[in-house]
Amino acid sequence: MKIQHWIDEDVVTTLGNISVKEAIKILHKRHIGTIIIVDEDNKCKGIFTERDALRIVADDVPLTTPIAKVMTTNLKTIDEHATYAMAKEVMRNHNIRHLPVVDEQGHFVGLISLRKILDEIHEMHKIKR
Repeated sequence: MKIQHWIDEDVVTTLGNISVKEAIKILHKRHIGTIIIVDEDNKCKGIFTERDALRIVADDVPLTTPIAKVMTTNLKTIDEHATYAMAKEVMRNHNIRHLPVVDEQGHFVGLISLRKILDEIHEMHKIKR
């Protein structure tokens, strides 16, 4: 099964110049768990998640710090033509809940999230009953 069914295209992206405080406000206001940081060419440069927000608060990082300085940069991505099994393996092996999807040129096209997968599975179970 290809991952296209699981890709969320309505994802918040930003350049790395917004502050930590702005990023946390976006997470809170949009009820989301991640922001993808891209460059001017829409290529993934990093990810900022709820886990990063907790780490920043615990480490007393100033909220005025640019997100580019605190984002997770060892970003794992997957090609848009990959299979669901491949995506699942990457997420499991790296213990991640959000997996950016990129095209052949490395441009960000969407996100696979554990939440979306679980929501889909939950809905399938509701239908079977």
